[in-house]
Amino acid sequence: MALPAQDERTVPAVVLQDLDRQPLEQALDGMQALIDHHGHVVVVCSRAVPDGVERRLHTIRSLLESDRIALFRPDLPPLGLAVLARQLRQLASCDLSPGVLASAARLLTHYLHSGAVLGSVARLDRVPVDLRAHAKSWVPGSQFGVIAHPEPQLVRIGPEATLTGPDFGTWMLLAKGRLQSDWAGTVLAPAWNVQGLRETALPAESAAWWGTGKLIEFCTYLPDLPVLYQLVTSVRQGVCHWCGIDVIGDRCVFCSATPPPARESPAPTG
Repeated sequence: MALPAQDERTVPAVVLQDLDRQPLEQALDGMQALIDHHGHVVVVCSRAVPDGVERRLHTIRSLLESDRIALFRPDLPPLGLAVLARQLRQLASCDLSPGVLASAARLLTHYLHSGAVLGSVARLDRVPVDLRAHAKSWVPGSQFGVIAHPEPQLVRIGPEATLTGPDFGTWMLLAKGRLQSDWAGTVLAPAWNVQGLRETALPAESAAWWGTGKLIEFCTYLPDLPVLYQLVTSVRQGVCHWCGIDVIGDRCVFCSATPPPARESPAPTG
């Protein structure tokens, strides 16, 4: 989850290790220390982690009675979520308010294309898989190209295999598991006009998320901080009517309040 810094301005990540297994008092003290030091905390959590982690996060937030903890758990594959977390770390070095920075997570997910090359789709339940693909997954040597976000796609890799990618300039990050394949780097990346290619370690949750350890996970993203900053600041900002923090979008990420319903003008009389 904590990818290496993209540039010298990228803020370090704080990894909440074994949050659901450590004593509650220790977890509370750790979170309170983060709030005291930084003011606000944005927690980015994978859906592949045990449910106990999410329960513990909500318990901590409730017991601390704090509206300065934002919990964000989007339906992204582990590598895509790690890229998103790093983009937020990049933006944390800018003059963005905590509410705008936390709200930016939802905005930036629209610019990520996350997928994987899989040796089998027999246990894949994150993307719709038809019976034909299930049958082909038992053929020795079969490999599949899969997109989980933004729109599900699945193809069996062959000479004519294609996946729809971004229509804007991106970089690609690769994380290799126990699968021998260069399709993502030598075929998919050129087809998507990727401007740069980097590799990193496979996230710990990837095998569970994709249903197999025989995979190569990939994600395309916008790497440049000025572009990310322009995207976020170009969106209209508002003020949460409940906690008063600056936000973008229709829901406050810190207190979860939504805008109140518009009041209807009284019908004219007379």
